[in-house]
Amino acid sequence: MKKPASLKSNDVVAIVSLSSGILGEPFCTHSLALGIKRLEEFGLKPKFMPNSLKGVDFLDQNPEARATDLKTAFSDPEVKAIICAIGGEDTYRILPYLMEDAEFKNLVKSNPKIFIGYSDSTINHLMFQSLGLTTFYGHAFLVDFAELDQAMLPYSRQSFEMMFTNQAVQEIKSSPVWYEERKTYGVENLNRPRVSHQETHGFLTLRGTGMRTGKLWGGCLESIYEALVGERYPEQKEVCQKYELFKTNFTTKDLIVFLETSEEQPTPAKYQVMLQTLIDNQLLANAQALIMGKPQDESYFTQYQEILVALTKDLQIPVLYNINFGHAHPKTILPYGVTAQVDFDKKSLKIIEKMFMD
Repeated sequence: MKKPASLKSNDVVAIVSLSSGILGEPFCTHSLALGIKRLEEFGLKPKFMPNSLKGVDFLDQNPEARATDLKTAFSDPEVKAIICAIGGEDTYRILPYLMEDAEFKNLVKSNPKIFIGYSDSTINHLMFQSLGLTTFYGHAFLVDFAELDQAMLPYSRQSFEMMFTNQAVQEIKSSPVWYEERKTYGVENLNRPRVSHQETHGFLTLRGTGMRTGKLWGGCLESIYEALVGERYPEQKEVCQKYELFKTNFTTKDLIVFLETSEEQPTPAKYQVMLQTLIDNQLLANAQALIMGKPQDESYFTQYQEILVALTKDLQIPVLYNINFGHAHPKTILPYGVTAQVDFDKKSLKIIEKMFMD
């Protein structure tokens, strides 16, 4: 796997809208300004790609424009990192424009850059995995940098600071606080804190003892499920199969799979169907361990645990639950293809390989 360089002060970071175009809508103007301010507080220089602010309708009708922005970011020599504006539901539509473009694929391999996002961006991460690039499941511009409170959520801010270092070992710890999802994101919410709760569970071992080591791979459960079955968009399954998004990731038995659920907060019945689909497609067959994200708002917190234990019983996969990543607030960053170690006795998670090139 090719690794990008870590971030440095004064680096230029590109903002791309690869799925939803909501960042360009007038009702997001206050969030746009806030996200810019927060990135500048890190010493970074945000640069919006040409189509990233053209709004929902334009980007829905022009997936090629979204793809062009990603290629532009990779071809721009001053851009050191690429941050997704937000997720959405149809980023798979940009795959043909990128995976059929030899120049783009050569740019990715010869000029590796940080790519960070979550949710529907799972599909982008899987694409980059197939191209051999280490990417990062984590912060999105609108959700994390444009947090409406007076500052970024402290745990999320500290997690992003990992992008400026290249430590040999980094422990991912449980956040002492978790936050509810906001009901609205209008300008009237500026400087209003989220509803917060003390963390009472920490990381939970549902099965397993001792330590397991492996390469991190995964993403949003709904996104992977949709890529496999095409329930929302029937052509998505065909597109993801054509470009073999899953093929190259399961050739060895050294994976630590990470999964989390979206803001849709799927019912236990839906959760069971999605997880069973991954099992049926052998996506957990090569896993050394499974780490599951904290459900947003702790929805179905106990029910999800029961389903996880029951469905993985035959595979006997060790399971660590309630990790702070993905759609729950706050979030950490997980690097694809980088070695992690789970200690099921101590209920701990560590990255034990440098995330960036030296």
